[in-house]
Amino acid sequence: MSEADPVLLNPEVARPYLDRGGDLPALPLGPEGLDRHTRRDLLKEEMAIAKEFHGGAMWPYAVAAFSCFAVWLAFFPLAIMGELNLTVGFVLSCIFATGGYVTSHEAMHSNIGRPGEKNRWLNEAVGAVSTIPIVFPFSMARMMHLEHHYHCNDPVKDPDYTDEAPNALWAWYKTWYNRQPGVDGSIHHYKRILAGMGTPEAARALKETMLLQLVFMAVLFTMAWSGYAIEAGLLWWLPRHIGLSYIRFYLSWAPHHPREGKTGRYEQANIFKSRLGHVLSMGMETHMIHHLYPGIPNHRTRKAYLALKPVLQQRGVDCSAL
Repeated sequence: MSEADPVLLNPEVARPYLDRGGDLPALPLGPEGLDRHTRRDLLKEEMAIAKEFHGGAMWPYAVAAFSCFAVWLAFFPLAIMGELNLTVGFVLSCIFATGGYVTSHEAMHSNIGRPGEKNRWLNEAVGAVSTIPIVFPFSMARMMHLEHHYHCNDPVKDPDYTDEAPNALWAWYKTWYNRQPGVDGSIHHYKRILAGMGTPEAARALKETMLLQLVFMAVLFTMAWSGYAIEAGLLWWLPRHIGLSYIRFYLSWAPHHPREGKTGRYEQANIFKSRLGHVLSMGMETHMIHHLYPGIPNHRTRKAYLALKPVLQQRGVDCSAL
């Protein structure tokens, strides 16, 4: 029963209960069948456990971001000079394009350096270079990802809702279909949401998106015109599309499906078992932990989940997969 319960405040409302021998209603139960005191105690326990997994050394994310970007950038002159094995370059470019989103993801949540801290510049630099291989400026990536958190699984306001599909095969198809010209897919949904914000930050993100896309097209055209179309295709164009599909499947569809109506704190994301394992699914098996506590770095979400599992089970979370 809440402190403002009308049964306690209004004698006229209370009289029918008193006439039945004081059969007052029990404490209201939440969706998990727990009263508010139990829910409060569980939340305190949950927050105390989660606090242990926040922070830690984040420099490996910066090292990975800058070194991978430098190697990826060097592929282009090396390919032109004939010093690069294109098969190796293609495989690594796919890895860099996909993995770059993981490092940028930490920067989106300011886990590398928060505003006002001396290493804030590092946070912004990591974010800026990490998403270049997928032609996705950090400004837009951060704004859209935070909107996803603010409005998770809302069919209108969640920027990633366009990834929803009835099954995995259809979800993989949509990762490609949503990028086709004329399709009201992910990037068009992003631009529409940014335009609706009407803020200077949103306008800048739109401009940076257009600029990066123009640079992307210019590089591809120039290399193709110079006789290096295959090199451009294997080092940037195709890895970008493979990376985007992989990211949208594992970071968007897999941990959130089914999305419809799942807007509560403990139902925005699922605990699931990936066929490719925890690392190759980029830590998304325990993505729920990220939605509960975005400040926990990606590499610590699995350990955090295992520590929080007893509490989550009491809150009604399905933890049977892991």
